[in-house]
Amino acid sequence: MSHYLVTGAAGFIAARVCELLLADGHRITGMDNLNDAYDPRLKHWRLDRLKAQANFVFHEADIAHAEALAPLEGQGFDAVVNLAARAGVRQSTENPWMYVDTNVTGTLNLLEFCRRNRTAKFILASTSSLYGADNPLPYNEAADTNRPLSPYAATKKGAEALCYSYHHLYGIDVTVFRYFTVYGPAGRPDMSVLRFVQWISEDRPVVIYGDGSQSRDFTYVDDIARGTIAGLRPVGHGIFNLGSDRPVRLMDLLHTVERLVGKEARIEFRPAHPADVPATWADITRAREVLGWEPRTSYEQGVGAVVEWYRANRDWLRLIRTE
Repeated sequence: MSHYLVTGAAGFIAARVCELLLADGHRITGMDNLNDAYDPRLKHWRLDRLKAQANFVFHEADIAHAEALAPLEGQGFDAVVNLAARAGVRQSTENPWMYVDTNVTGTLNLLEFCRRNRTAKFILASTSSLYGADNPLPYNEAADTNRPLSPYAATKKGAEALCYSYHHLYGIDVTVFRYFTVYGPAGRPDMSVLRFVQWISEDRPVVIYGDGSQSRDFTYVDDIARGTIAGLRPVGHGIFNLGSDRPVRLMDLLHTVERLVGKEARIEFRPAHPADVPATWADITRAREVLGWEPRTSYEQGVGAVVEWYRANRDWLRLIRTE
């Protein structure tokens, strides 16, 4: 049995990673500041499920504050899994300082924590947004990431660079994951899948930025969580794409949700945001070859699971903020 520190534990991906690790018999110390970046009811729903398990301990704190890690010194963690982040391309253009605090300073604080405590393994959640608009599809990990289109992507680039520095200087074994458009039950309300399900279910207008032709490599949360756990093995320093390798046009996603919900959408088109990219598509060859990972959940299965979860929890989900 291993003991892992998982940051962002009340978050979408981290909560599922914790659940899978707990199911395998490991001990988890979860850390989260429970901020209001999106509707906290989702965070508390996930966290309550974790708190019900015996091997889970929760520490409410912010990784952006180094002193918040002091109570965790000397606990002998086998790895730090840093899934805490300020996420979202558009929101990062409104308050970039907050993204620097969490994504850059927070990562630095955790790497220093690993150095002091001789924690040998560090995992970083990064993003496909690093690939920008000019790289050829599908995106390969060796592609140019020096032209990020948003502060969010830029801060993740900074976090990746810090990880390499600490690997080089102190021998910390680092796995960096560039996640591609993660969705699933209990997903973030600023992401299109949950938004579309709520808006169509509740007869609200569906807002589309751009003309809907943009495509995303939608990846189911269970697949992402399995890949993240696979990254706990020693890799030295490795960067891996985790995606479905099957991009879907936004309008096609909308039509799938319409069919599964059983209602037709009322669409409002708005101008595209300059920080958005027209397409994402993951080359997952490296994750297959090095980690033995590949996605298992089809797009239809995943969207169907979100619709079913929404129906089961509709009494409170219809009220969450998705604007």
